[in-house]
Amino acid sequence: MTVFSRPPRVDSPLDPLSTPAAGLGVTMTGARLAYDGQPLFDGLSLTLPAGRVTALLGPSGVGKSTLLRLLAGLEDGAHAQATITTDDGRPLTGRVAHMAQRDSLLPWASVLDNATLGARLRGTLTEETRAAARALLARVGLGDRLADRPAALSGGMRQRVALARALMEDRPLILMDEPFSALDALTRLRLQDLTAHLLTGRTVLLVTHDPLEALRLGHRVHVLHGRPATLDAPLEPAGPPPRDPADPALLALQADLLRRLTGAAHGAGDGAGDGAGDGVGDTGGGAP
Repeated sequence: MTVFSRPPRVDSPLDPLSTPAAGLGVTMTGARLAYDGQPLFDGLSLTLPAGRVTALLGPSGVGKSTLLRLLAGLEDGAHAQATITTDDGRPLTGRVAHMAQRDSLLPWASVLDNATLGARLRGTLTEETRAAARALLARVGLGDRLADRPAALSGGMRQRVALARALMEDRPLILMDEPFSALDALTRLRLQDLTAHLLTGRTVLLVTHDPLEALRLGHRVHVLHGRPATLDAPLEPAGPPPRDPADPALLALQADLLRRLTGAAHGAGDGAGDGAGDGVGDTGGGAP
């Protein structure tokens, strides 16, 4: 079976492959959050350029997943504060898709039903939506597994269903929390290539522990470190993603990034700020 097939696109306004949402510039300033009186963020700021992939690395517990949840609106309450603005001046609510660390597929639902979960929960599922999902699932190599349940899928297949579900939300901001962490090396590279292709033009924040993955996919690569957490100045690899993992220039950047991560790990503490997110869809009417 061809892993990543490319069937004809569905001529539907709901097809995320034919009419992808334009990327959205997002700025978060003054992020403050504490657990048990210990500050995780204290005035943290982050800029996500429109249509670009921003990759975020850092030691476990530093707050990478928490930062994603804060942007997604999943860290509510008096303990979490941040000012989030967009380049079009409109609220971010309803324009975010969140792909969590765990795929969170519904075990009793088919591949197709999992991919269309957001529309189903909103009561907006139509045959056009299902046709768009079939086209997208075929694009990720699952066109012959539409009726299968998650238990019949490999880890890589489950990750592709989760990716398709996030893309079906067709939101301008995509938050991805270690989407390839459980995959073998070859499958990881293939899914990185596919993701870079499908997310072209979207604004993406990608959390990863893999320096090479960050450099292959990110237009900007930040290291989050310390307590309260701060961001290093970004590395900016040359050329469009996905980049050649054997490129000498990329490997030189990887060495620099590993030095930064080593330094960050020396100052890292154990904390509750980097747990796996459970979000499935988006924060403004998508799958919870």
